[in-house]
Amino acid sequence: MRLKYFSHSAFQITTDAGKKILIDPFLDGNPTSPVKSKDVDADFIILTHGHGDHIGDSFSIAKRCSSLFICCNELANYCSSKGFNAHNMHIGGSHIFEFGRVKFTIAHHGSMTSDNYYAGEASGVILSIDGKNLYHTGDTGLFYDMKLIGEMTPLDYMLLPIGDNYTMGITDAVKAVELANPKTAIPMHYNTFPVIQSDPEDFKKKVEALGKKVIVLKFGQEILL
Repeated sequence: MRLKYFSHSAFQITTDAGKKILIDPFLDGNPTSPVKSKDVDADFIILTHGHGDHIGDSFSIAKRCSSLFICCNELANYCSSKGFNAHNMHIGGSHIFEFGRVKFTIAHHGSMTSDNYYAGEASGVILSIDGKNLYHTGDTGLFYDMKLIGEMTPLDYMLLPIGDNYTMGITDAVKAVELANPKTAIPMHYNTFPVIQSDPEDFKKKVEALGKKVIVLKFGQEILL
């Protein structure tokens, strides 16, 4: 399995079988993304919530690739209303897809689309693929149940925001890693806009002081998990 980071909260997972999964693909309007939506393919698109910087370019990609949306119920209904195929889920529920298991978690954030459609509750998502468990927290503040999430599903990777203002900042994100106890933490949702400027190396230093591993991905970098 490979993980590619486009910046903000946008990632692509490529499974060992070659399936491509996008998470929150905000690319064309993203000043830090090194690629545009036309350069990205997806068999599946997972959305954590309805904000424009997370739905991003999902619809143009899905139209070109016939992607299946996977998201919480109200947001899945919104995608369906736009003519796309969607698999409706909700927080606490899991489902086995051809690439692996998807489970949605709580996230403390809002969720409304740019055209003022209420998109349900914001979420995080745990993906169990090719023998690894990866937790993309979505946009969220710190919450103590991150400890329970890590206890219920031992985490290999945790992707979490550090940009502050709209989400956790570095101090809370460090505590989130302590609670969820992943083997490796990967920071996201920072430096896209001036209001979420943050230093990932500072985050790395503070998490490593806890004895945990951190990978700071460059925008556009892909790694083998």
